[in-house]
This record gives sequence, structure tokens and C-alpha cells, in this order.
Amino acid sequence: MYNEYKYFMEYIKTEIDGLWLIEPKVLSDSRGYFMESYKKAEFDQTIGQVDFIQENESESTFGVFRGLHFQAGEAAQAKLVKVIRGKVWDIAVDIRKNSVTFGKYVAVELSEENKRQFFISRGFAHGFLVLSETAIFAYKTDNGYYPAHERIINCLDPDLAIELPLDLSLISMSEKDRQGKRLIEIETI
Repeated sequence: MYNEYKYFMEYIKTEIDGLWLIEPKVLSDSRGYFMESYKKAEFDQTIGQVDFIQENESESTFGVFRGLHFQAGEAAQAKLVKVIRGKVWDIAVDIRKNSVTFGKYVAVELSEENKRQFFISRGFAHGFLVLSETAIFAYKTDNGYYPAHERIINCLDPDLAIELPLDLSLISMSEKDRQGKRLIEIETI
């Protein structure tokens, strides 16, 4: 029975180990659409076992950048992220100190139109920039939120050289995110 549904999602490895782009097969007609957005058995067989324990949702307006966030130590989180409404530029930065891709990033566009999801394993900082008037962003995590373990890297860290698709004058960040440190200043995983 499992193989019968195997092709409802395409799992695409990115150039950095631990990051996956997931593209669902969307069945559309005049009534609307249907798609599978998560199937544990298929996910576990392709990416590996991840036990998601929480799902979160946020709404943000155009130009808002949230991140780059991660939790250190045993509080680290894997995330499966997607956009329900709108469009974002989603970014994951490798912060695994022994990784050959340490400090490198992958950025992908997630939108209500493309319905892509982005899997981010533990060992990455994560953030997103809203490209539409508003965006509703949802994500599953495999660990809870522990404020004492939260760390923030400033997305404008010159060592990361993250290319953003908006002019800096249009980008809005919380004070906490604006005060984020440079990658070389933080405790990495």
C-alpha cells in the first residue's frame, strides 16, 4: 500500500547535507485542490526519523525578516516549514562547527502557489523574509521552545553574505533580531 502513494511528494536534497526541499503533487480541478502535505512513513524513509512534537504559525507583513534563530545544545530543533498564505524567502545557515559547509546557506522561495516545504535538520539557524503583502508561515518542530537556549545570528552578518531579494531599506526586523550576533561570536552546534 505504501508504494501506491510514493509519488505524491518529491524530496529534493539541497547542496547542503541536512536540508531538503519537498514539493507536493497538487491535484487541482474546478473545485480547488488536494495534496498530501506530510506523510510520516514516507518522510522517515526518505529523510530519516524525526518526531515532530509541536506546530507553530505566524503572520507577518511585507518586508519583515524573522531570524536567524536557533536553539543551542539539547534544545536544538529540526523544522519542517511552509507558507500557507503569501510568499517568503526562506533561509537556513549551517552552524555545525565540524561541517564542511559551516557558515554556508540555502535560500528557497516558499509560497502558497508553489506549496513547497523546506526541511531544516538540527544544526542550522533559520529565518525568513516576507515578499508578499502578508504571509502566514507554519512549521513543525521536534523540540519545544526554551528561551534560555535561543540564539540569534544577524542576517546582515558580512561573513554570511546572505543575498536578500529586497533592498535593505524595505526590511523590518524586531529589536531582538537586529541585535543578533555575528556567526563568529556565537556558540555553535
